[in-house]
Amino acid sequence: MNKKTLAIFLLLAFIITAGPICKGSSQEVLEAMKPINLTYWRVFDDQDAFDEIITAYKAVHPNVSVTYRKLRMEEYEQTLLDALAEDRGPDMFSLPNTWVKEYQTKILPMPKTITLPYQVTTGTIKKETTIQLQTTPTLSLRALKTDFMDQVAKDVVLKYQATPEVAAEERIFGLPLYLDTLALFYNRDILNSAGIPEPPKTWAEFQEDVKKIAKIDKQGNILQAGAAFGTANNVERAPDILSLLMMQNGTVMTDENGNATFAAMPAGANLTNPPGEDALGFYTDFASPYKEVYTWNGNMPNSLEAFSTGRAAFFFGYSYHIPQIRNLSPKLNFAISKMPQIEGNQEINFTNYWVETVSTKTKNQNEAWDFLQFAAKAENAQKYLAKTKKPTALRSLVASQIEDLDLAVFASELLTAKSWYQGMDALAMEKIMSEMIENVVSGTQTIKEAIGLAQGRVNQTIRQ
Repeated sequence: MNKKTLAIFLLLAFIITAGPICKGSSQEVLEAMKPINLTYWRVFDDQDAFDEIITAYKAVHPNVSVTYRKLRMEEYEQTLLDALAEDRGPDMFSLPNTWVKEYQTKILPMPKTITLPYQVTTGTIKKETTIQLQTTPTLSLRALKTDFMDQVAKDVVLKYQATPEVAAEERIFGLPLYLDTLALFYNRDILNSAGIPEPPKTWAEFQEDVKKIAKIDKQGNILQAGAAFGTANNVERAPDILSLLMMQNGTVMTDENGNATFAAMPAGANLTNPPGEDALGFYTDFASPYKEVYTWNGNMPNSLEAFSTGRAAFFFGYSYHIPQIRNLSPKLNFAISKMPQIEGNQEINFTNYWVETVSTKTKNQNEAWDFLQFAAKAENAQKYLAKTKKPTALRSLVASQIEDLDLAVFASELLTAKSWYQGMDALAMEKIMSEMIENVVSGTQTIKEAIGLAQGRVNQTIRQ
């Protein structure tokens, strides 16, 4: 080996074995590199759903750690409100999509730019790694509307006025990691026994199938329900199901000011009854002993239990109901199909999902919003979706989920999925809708009376 070759060899050996040199002389950079711990509160998902995302984020921002806490749904809201009131709440937390408006004063909107320290490597032969503060733009409104499902922007973009001196503007108050939709679950064995080869695609077909399947004895006892459908108190997500029926039937749920209008006749409509009334009547007919489609009543068990134990052939639910059904009845021979539609009308589906937000109490706004943006990107959201088996909120991931046996139906409904409530108390709205259904079923109120009163009561929750 000659001297020139030896010199080159020694130089390469030095470059390979020498570690990166970290620079960061300014006080601002040193301050930004201090250890930060973000606290993150959610429900339903265990921490392992986020382990990969947290690890990947820490690789980019080694000074940032994330402490994840899972709470039970029944304790979540009160625990969160108490913590926020006492200034010990989380930096980031989740909310149902219909709660965003109610919690707006407790959420920091996404800033337009974020400044964070990054490791920057420069040089060719001699590599040097320095720590530099970089300011980058956040997700734009245009990108939100382009990348995510249509309903997302309607739920998370709200008017924001930082101070009385500046004009209000639209800002992003949350980002989803998934987007779930209502679908039709059906018992294959029951349909086979009734000679029904395929699940219903329209509500007219659904009515006929229910009549074929329902078994009622001479005393009026329901031995086998065609569907867990028609009441509120023992039907999972009954307000969602009824809302979907209303929207499919042409009901205008709210006006341009956000006021509820589901009891009203749409402008220019040439109909005998307002479409919301007809939807409510259609739904409650299945719980009326005087109707041909009678198949369900308030004495039946919860709809999830009835379906899981084979007492009901049809059940309307979300993707999160799949593991619940399998846990209750591992051997149940069931499948899932798209929600029935009204023949000749535009396809409409219903969505119910949670969004990730940043608390006004956080002292680390940039890091919190940067982490949520990071988690919501396709390459990271995929890690979460693979763990939780939930439908995506991103358009770019729909095609990959269409091939998934459990998620295919839900993924196929995403592009036509809608929601509607943007008031100040979603839980109160759901209770009002449920009481409206039960008042019609019990005969306490007529359909017109019940829906009119419900609309007025819902508007009180919107205008709070």
